[in-house]
Amino acid sequence: MKQIKKITCIGAGYVGGPTMSVIAQKNPNVEVTVVDLNHARIAAWNDEDLDNLPVYEPGLDAVVGEARGRNLFFSTEVDRAIDEADMIFISVNTPTKTYGKGKGQAADLKFIELCARQIAAVAKNDKIVVEKSTLPVRTAEALKNILENTGNGVNFHILSNPEFLAEGTAVTDLHNPDRVLIGGEDAEAIEALVNVYAAWVPRERILTTNLWSSELSKLVANAFLAQRVSSINAISELCEVTGANVDEVARAIGQDSRIGGKFLKASVGFGGSCFQKDILNLVYIARTYNLHEVADYWEQVIIMNDHQKTRFAEKIIQTMYNTVNGKHIAFLGWAFKKDTNDTRESAAIYVADHLLDEEAQVVVYDPKVSAEQIYRDLDYLGTRSPEDNRRLVKVVDNAYEALDGAHAAAILTEWDEFKGYDWAKVKEGMKKPSFVFDGRKLLDRKELNRLGFAYYAIGE
Repeated sequence: MKQIKKITCIGAGYVGGPTMSVIAQKNPNVEVTVVDLNHARIAAWNDEDLDNLPVYEPGLDAVVGEARGRNLFFSTEVDRAIDEADMIFISVNTPTKTYGKGKGQAADLKFIELCARQIAAVAKNDKIVVEKSTLPVRTAEALKNILENTGNGVNFHILSNPEFLAEGTAVTDLHNPDRVLIGGEDAEAIEALVNVYAAWVPRERILTTNLWSSELSKLVANAFLAQRVSSINAISELCEVTGANVDEVARAIGQDSRIGGKFLKASVGFGGSCFQKDILNLVYIARTYNLHEVADYWEQVIIMNDHQKTRFAEKIIQTMYNTVNGKHIAFLGWAFKKDTNDTRESAAIYVADHLLDEEAQVVVYDPKVSAEQIYRDLDYLGTRSPEDNRRLVKVVDNAYEALDGAHAAAILTEWDEFKGYDWAKVKEGMKKPSFVFDGRKLLDRKELNRLGFAYYAIGE
């Protein structure tokens, strides 16, 4: 049985950093090195001030503080870390392609392939290679082909170990996972990875499958969760026109033990790096095999999600007398969900984009997202020039400043602090009538109506 003494993880992002930190914390006798070509990111992981870690996750600072320097290391020396490792996790970005065949749907695997070629070039002894990135089905086959055709006599065993972390609760999810999924063909390699997790995860929660089932399970899990969000969001629009309340409907159906109450919260739409990307991937794979009805079914989840964001922006415009030109709209929240600084596919980006097309003046406050990131998100869309984005959007580091003089407040992220604001004081500083558009159903309608706000919440 192969004893794992050294683990290397290529990629120090939202998955690699937290996952390896917990593996190191729970396996003090295993040396764990996280490598990345991004020098600034590695410097941030090594920063003495744990508040400056590049990934914000509640509890992560304590985990890193315990293991870093003992058996957890962050480095830019990729070749050396590959050479020394018994087991290599690949945790690099797999964005949706923005070019060529499969543009807008297929996963871009260039970073995965570059990793495989680098491992193949450097490795001098046998390695276990673990896919940690979210990948389309049968990527392991491509990895295997690259690694096995290097001709240097090294044996590589490929495992699939998809992550099921929710941002904002990643450390809790890692410490107490519902399940750990490991797919592979070589029993010894599988057992080696099982033993790493068994340091803290009960064995009955560690599931082993074949490679393809493991790869597909990750996409399907995210697709099912996203489908629930789009389903309740579709009902939220029906509630608004029929006089029903989507929270009451969600509670009624969630009490059914066959359905359950999770992921039935109506909102301005889901975001994050996984849901949309994984469904588009599923759609692309289905189309590749000519399964058009399957592809159309899953694509509708994305269409509904996009519609919800557009509908929210349109509601703001219509309610404000069909014009937001020159009007000051305060955005509370930019991250795609609370307790993270991740903005990938955040609803706020697309709602802002829609309002900026109408020349609204958007003032943004988010407790964890930097101004640079907000402008980067808008510039990336390519809808207007960077100069126009900076002319129309202002980022402030105080919510009351964002709200002062605003025609309307729009809540785009469910940060808990927004509930504790002095809304009577906010009302005094806002233009009259004072509109609040609650895209996360966070605030108390009765209280805001009592204070004299014109309050709109999704699904009511």
